[in-house]
Amino acid sequence: MSRILIVEDEESIAELEKDYLELSGFEVEIENDGELGLKRALEENFDLYILDLMLPGVDGFEICKKIRESKNTPIIMVSAKKDDIDKIRGLGLGADDYITKPFSPSEMVARVKAHMSRYERLIGSGMPANDIIEIRGLKIDKTARRVYVNGEEKNFTTKEFDLLTFLAQNPNHVFTKEELFSKIWDMESIGDIATVTVHIKKIREKIEMNTAKPQYIETIWGVGYRFKV
Repeated sequence: MSRILIVEDEESIAELEKDYLELSGFEVEIENDGELGLKRALEENFDLYILDLMLPGVDGFEICKKIRESKNTPIIMVSAKKDDIDKIRGLGLGADDYITKPFSPSEMVARVKAHMSRYERLIGSGMPANDIIEIRGLKIDKTARRVYVNGEEKNFTTKEFDLLTFLAQNPNHVFTKEELFSKIWDMESIGDIATVTVHIKKIREKIEMNTAKPQYIETIWGVGYRFKV
């Protein structure tokens, strides 16, 4: 059964949307707060999102933007605002559709079905799946540039992510600090190989249970580092 997340602060509208969608065979979840809606949208898997524009905490534009940074799932934005500028902004941030209130619940259901069918065709047409590296409890999503440790997402800077990914793609290979600095920073950084040591320390703090006894990134004394599998 397809899951839909509705983020809507007007409970009566959210419940009306839910009733019509459930009658059409969808499983529907509701969040009335923007921040909670954003959290669920990013942490859970849904097949379509319906976002109100004006929300407490975080508005629909921001939620749409954050979802699009990591997911291609269909997004329908709903608003009482009829201004073209809002429609243009919403669609520009990656929304698939924009419905203005008041609207017919039946029309909304029809649009939901159309967008889900289109997305399923897109997936079925050979759209490549995310490129993922999984080693024990560590999951690196190269496509979305996200890292999870035992299911919990960890925030990585660009260079931390690049360094971790490079090591994980070359397991059991010992790299010197000079090699890693050259591979990851190339000509971008003004500094020295101490940058590598600092980044390794930060990565370990995020992925290792015990940084004194790392299970992923080993220090090979006098040489460099190795990703252990």
